[in-house]
Amino acid sequence: MGQMITVTGMVLAAYPYGDYDKRITILTKERGKITAFARGARRQNSPLLAVCNSFVFGEFTVYEGRSSYNLMQAKAQNYFHELSSDFAGACYGFYFCELADYYTREANDELLMLKLLYQSLRALSRPSIPDELIRYIYELKVLVVNGECPVDFEGLDVCESTLYTLQYIAASSVEKLYTFTVSEQVLGELKFVLHRYRELYMEGHFKSLEILEACVKSG
Repeated sequence: MGQMITVTGMVLAAYPYGDYDKRITILTKERGKITAFARGARRQNSPLLAVCNSFVFGEFTVYEGRSSYNLMQAKAQNYFHELSSDFAGACYGFYFCELADYYTREANDELLMLKLLYQSLRALSRPSIPDELIRYIYELKVLVVNGECPVDFEGLDVCESTLYTLQYIAASSVEKLYTFTVSEQVLGELKFVLHRYRELYMEGHFKSLEILEACVKSG
């Protein structure tokens, strides 16, 4: 028999399903990444209309069936409206969510990835740090959290400040990641290093990254 459970998490992606429903992917604290069906969520009078969108963070009550989850109700704590209303910010946000989707699994302990994603979207919502720097910090920390990148960074042809920045990102807690800015030289070297690391460690094809890079070029 299925059971009703409440999980805390963030919607990574939402897709139309049938005439009026949605299928959403949620990164949760309790169950890792799950997929849930939201019946009638595309109807204008549905209480699920606003919560079944990317970037929504909150509590989701789902019915756990044998092979899928059904979303029964949700209480949003943060909609990240600042990203939804800013095209460039939304492009970064969609890429961050797709990267989280790529690395996380159901029934895994994904609490650290959830914290990282949440803090990264919060950083995107604030003007104090350049979006490009936030992206490189997020990409590197995702690789570190998932054990897919060296943390000594030996052999890199970068300046001392860039090496220190890489080491700081790798070693710092999520809460301390978005507390600094860097020079143009360091930003350029981070771009080079993370491009190299994506080629080495990320096998997936990220459609949102193509859109993001096209957006950045056109901007």
